[in-house]
Amino acid sequence: MNRFVFRLLGPLLVQTDAGPLRINGRRQASVLAMLVLNADRVVSVDTLVDAVWPDSPPATARNQIAICVATLRKTFKQAGVSDLLVTSPPGYLLAKREHRIDVQEFLESAELGREAARQGRAEDACSLFAESLSIWRGAALDETPGPRLEAEASRLEQMRLTLIEERADLMLQLGRHRALVDELTDLVARHPLREQCREQLMLALYRSGQRARALDVFLCGRRILADELGIEPGPGLRQLHDLILRDSPELTRPPTTPSPSADPQTTPAQLPPDVRAFTGRLAEMAQLDRLLKEPYDRHTPALATIAGVGGVGKTALAVHWASQVADQFPDGQLFADLRGYDEENAPVSSTAVLDRFLRALGIDAPQIPADPDERASLFRSLLSTRKTLILLDNVRSFQQLRPLLPGSGRSVVLATSRESLEDLTGDYTTLGIRLRMLESAEATALLIKLAGADRFGGDPVAVEQLSALCDRLPLALRIAGAKLAAKPTLSVRRLVERLRDHRSRLDVLSPGEGGVRAGFRLSYRDLPPEAALMYRRLGLLRTADFAAWAGAAVLDTSVWHAEELIDQLVDAQLLEVAEEAQGSAARYRFQDLLRLFAREQTEADESAAEAGAALDRAFGAWLWLAEEAHRRIDGRRFPVGRAPAPQPAFLQQVADELLESPMDWFESERTAVTDLVAQAAEAGRARDAWTLTESAVPHFETKHYLEDWQCSAELALASARRAGDGPGEATMLRLLGSLAIYQRRYELAEGWNMAALRLLRGSGDGAGAALAQRNLAMCARFQGDWERALEFCREALSGFHASGDIGNEAHLMGYQAQIELDRDNVVDALPLAREAVALSRRTGSVRAEAQNVYRLAEVRLRSGEYAEAADAFETVLRLTRGEGDRVGEAHALRGLGQTQWSQGLLAAAGETLRQALEITDELADRFLYARVEIDLGCVDVLGGQYDRAAERFRLACAAFGDVGAQPWRAQAARLLAAVRGEGDDGPAGGQPLRTLTTSELMALLAHAQG
Repeated sequence: MNRFVFRLLGPLLVQTDAGPLRINGRRQASVLAMLVLNADRVVSVDTLVDAVWPDSPPATARNQIAICVATLRKTFKQAGVSDLLVTSPPGYLLAKREHRIDVQEFLESAELGREAARQGRAEDACSLFAESLSIWRGAALDETPGPRLEAEASRLEQMRLTLIEERADLMLQLGRHRALVDELTDLVARHPLREQCREQLMLALYRSGQRARALDVFLCGRRILADELGIEPGPGLRQLHDLILRDSPELTRPPTTPSPSADPQTTPAQLPPDVRAFTGRLAEMAQLDRLLKEPYDRHTPALATIAGVGGVGKTALAVHWASQVADQFPDGQLFADLRGYDEENAPVSSTAVLDRFLRALGIDAPQIPADPDERASLFRSLLSTRKTLILLDNVRSFQQLRPLLPGSGRSVVLATSRESLEDLTGDYTTLGIRLRMLESAEATALLIKLAGADRFGGDPVAVEQLSALCDRLPLALRIAGAKLAAKPTLSVRRLVERLRDHRSRLDVLSPGEGGVRAGFRLSYRDLPPEAALMYRRLGLLRTADFAAWAGAAVLDTSVWHAEELIDQLVDAQLLEVAEEAQGSAARYRFQDLLRLFAREQTEADESAAEAGAALDRAFGAWLWLAEEAHRRIDGRRFPVGRAPAPQPAFLQQVADELLESPMDWFESERTAVTDLVAQAAEAGRARDAWTLTESAVPHFETKHYLEDWQCSAELALASARRAGDGPGEATMLRLLGSLAIYQRRYELAEGWNMAALRLLRGSGDGAGAALAQRNLAMCARFQGDWERALEFCREALSGFHASGDIGNEAHLMGYQAQIELDRDNVVDALPLAREAVALSRRTGSVRAEAQNVYRLAEVRLRSGEYAEAADAFETVLRLTRGEGDRVGEAHALRGLGQTQWSQGLLAAAGETLRQALEITDELADRFLYARVEIDLGCVDVLGGQYDRAAERFRLACAAFGDVGAQPWRAQAARLLAAVRGEGDDGPAGGQPLRTLTTSELMALLAHAQG
């Protein structure tokens, strides 16, 4: 059998008896590396997809992974091995068998060396460590890109560095300090922030008679730590520095190997150095001081959590307080950065932290359990009799933190996180601090400490402005203060002015011909001409992110070519792949400074006409896609009263793919659409602003994005008025009226729509007027004016019918059915509802069908056809959930719940209605909330829970009053009076509601509403 050797400790290499095996392409290399790293374990297809395409997997990603595996199998088979890669759901497995993997050999050899060291065989351990390190051929997984593999490479590199340091410790024990000097000098140069190897180099130099050089190594490290991290060297380095200064005999004493039976009662002191120029936080410091006093239970570990946004100073507060009270913890202080929010590294596992803590508490490695639960148990046992301060920084979650908490005793745990860790309440004596921005006086004090009081004395207003521009965020304040401290001639006012101006912000970071602009220029200069043009044109868009088709629009090319050019920009680090929504295509974004640089190049290299034409194409593409998505969602004629946008040629072949799920397209473009409306309104492109806003309304409504709806409509309305665009003004007035209806603000809605109707009638736009009349019918209905509502419906139907708008005709016919039902006119409501359903199905719109099937279901329910009503509500539920329509889902659940209690299915009704109530809370829809409360009250009445029913009817009455829905408020008031036995009207004739049957209760509901 041909035996392979897989080498990952260096560039990926597969060696066979006949020589190296060629692995073609980055994708195959990434897939193979993941399988080798997890040899004899199944790697899911999803994991492989993430390794190959971490940011933007194509729709065919899973198929391409299968192709990669098939190609690798073919390659291995040609080399004489046919059973290496095994398909094992949900992915693939590399069966190691007799093959060799250098990573495993490295780890096995290292473990043998550690075992020898534990047994006191230092010579053998050094040899085994050297053998293990010799396996490395360079950086692990070199030339194999991707965040997942880069994280694995980083993990392996840390193991290698740790082993080098362990070997150096043994060699120092054996007196081989001279042989270590060159090796450690190189290691410190390549890893200047690793304090252990710097400490080893200082000791090796001192023992080699190079005392001055040893002190210089310390000073150099201290300078680097201060410059790059703003911290002082750790206690080990500082202690060694002091011993060298004193020529302490301790530095030359004979080496000893710790005994496994050494006393584990050691005293760790792991706190980082205190923060320079710490300012303010007096209230928070006082809160933390309470952890040391009553009323906290001395037998229960106290826990404080500090939560807040990144850069707000959580770690600074924790370290500062811990440093102030460290002497009150006689059994020491433990510290760990759990890296819960590290952009480059994965969070640290609690198991790894426990290993470090147990070692610090004196437990030898062989005595540390491998099982995570046993390890945590040992940690709790050790702390049960101690008073220790445990500082845990950057905690991601309660699950990450929990194993690191003591079980009992007098210890204190201080944890920082960007999220609150409320799961701990009740288990521990907890103190939760949500850290906010600094107070204005505190921010000013911090700036003065950093830059000097003399910089601010003459201009107190400027320092307040600087503080505000930095959002009083400690991290931003420190950056501004450092710049002022480094440049005495830079006035505070001038720095404020530069920070206000986006272009000046780039200038501040680019002194002379250097800085960031020079770096950008080098990348930009090497771009092919078309890629450079793409970069400039994309910089014109003020969107947070964009898809590849936007690049096709600004450059007037195909989407496929645009993707190729954008990939070049990503490779050149001028664009980055944005986080994408599940199942959507890749999206891209600029860093702010790179966007500013792109705009600079546009102004330098292109005319205003060329830039304007690029924006015309971009707005045209977004508008056509938004209009088409609107049509596919609503199933109604759109746009009404104006010509649709022309389809750009480059979208003809990709439109169906982009709009396969129109609502998902809108969701992915949500931020881009609102950003573009704002950009168009500001730039005087009124028509672009209002047409794009109108197109996005089904998305705003279905997803309950009411702020987006209002902000976009108001910006577009102001822009249309400035431009004298009458149709745009009328359309935005109508849309603001629709929003007010959605918010149950009927008087405001009527005012907006009447203003729109006057403009539309004056312009002769009958179809647009019909839309406003439909809205006015809704206002009249919710205010209880049924006749006026029907009058507006008839006028609107006439307009829709005349224009051949079947979709809006179907919607309004269903609404007429609802009004007839409100009037208790079931006979006329039924044919209207049936015809509305039939018409809506002709449009092919799921949303339109769901709305009209709901109307039909309500008619069936009122007619007592409970089985048919339940089926119809279930259909609506299926349709709305498939579209992600939470509003429609809540209405369907409410209707189904009413049907269930009408059938006597009280338990089922209660559960269904509680689901509806949860959604109404999520949507903050007071009208729908009140309707659900009415139905839950009916369930309580039929179940004999009369007091609870009365409370529900009272809440519904108040909520209906809040939104001005007077007929429903009257209904709730009658039900409340009836359940209390106070009513003298309705079908019960004064009979208390608690004595009514289900059918009588249904009749009372219909009577109260009608």
